[in-house]
Amino acid sequence: MHRPFEPTPTMLKFGYPRTLVADTPSWLVLLRPQQPTLGSLVLLCKEPVTAFGQVSPAAFAALQPVVAGIERLLAGVAAYQKINYLMLMMVDPDVHFHVIPRYEGSRSWQGLDMADAGWPGPPALGQAVTLDAAAQSALTAELAARWTELGL
Repeated sequence: MHRPFEPTPTMLKFGYPRTLVADTPSWLVLLRPQQPTLGSLVLLCKEPVTAFGQVSPAAFAALQPVVAGIERLLAGVAAYQKINYLMLMMVDPDVHFHVIPRYEGSRSWQGLDMADAGWPGPPALGQAVTLDAAAQSALTAELAARWTELGL
């Protein structure tokens, strides 16, 4: 059982709890509603911090297994060639990363093709596929189920 926390505006902006893939004691993994590539996620710190250096030592330690889990999860979903962790925090001040699996070409999921428009350069966040509510729900459920199946 995780300790209670107050969802931040950043968590709510990215659809929490509707887009929840994984909930750990220190971190949330959410589906990114705008998918620049298949399986794009948001990794958010549950602590009320707005600078990376404010994250507690315990949350820093807890980050490693979450990142390893994300990489295992997305390898099976997106067959990525590289993975980008973007800590932008320009608009949304709470500590979070945009996790963008990168690949040459495109990947398909339930009839949706998602090309990596920025490959091999920086991710083209402005060319993302915006998932409707049904697709968000279905992809979130699939990712959450795979997270559990992997024992993460």
